[in-house]
Amino acid sequence: MPAAEDPLTTDCLASSSVAPLAFDSQGRPVTSVLFACTYNGIRSPMAEALLRWKAGRRLYVDSVGVKLGDIDPFVVAVMAEWGLDLQTHQCKTFEQLDDASFDLIITLSPEAQHRAVELTRTRACEVEYWKTLDPTAVPGNREARLEAFRQVRDGILHRLIQRFPGLAAGSVEKYSAPE
Repeated sequence: MPAAEDPLTTDCLASSSVAPLAFDSQGRPVTSVLFACTYNGIRSPMAEALLRWKAGRRLYVDSVGVKLGDIDPFVVAVMAEWGLDLQTHQCKTFEQLDDASFDLIITLSPEAQHRAVELTRTRACEVEYWKTLDPTAVPGNREARLEAFRQVRDGILHRLIQRFPGLAAGSVEKYSAPE
């Protein structure tokens, strides 16, 4: 988990009167979530933005890739449809994390799953694999490709609501990627 002076983390941990959004398999509240995919350019930044958007400051959320990539312009476009700005998203790898102490790591690609398992061998952190389509593999014109990215976005949001039941009662705030 990030340093205590991080206002996002401080708000999450200080608001003990707020019910947790989710629990791990041991019944402990989840206060920090890391999303991981292959390049941190499509699926994991989508998931990060969606969970931050829905959870607000109730969770610390970050995302990484196994390899360094660039944010995909189709991601920027489909997230902007919902008012979520990912133009300034800075892709990063596991090695670039300031702190790798998370309650939960959700992996969205097989490569990320393997890396997360390696990372957590000696840590009290749960790893979940959410099989998620790589929308870049979908052929077609611009509209067909955008539709594939929308399906991934919508599917991730559906999974988030299932995994974090407290989101249903949460407020929705405008989101901009941290710079």
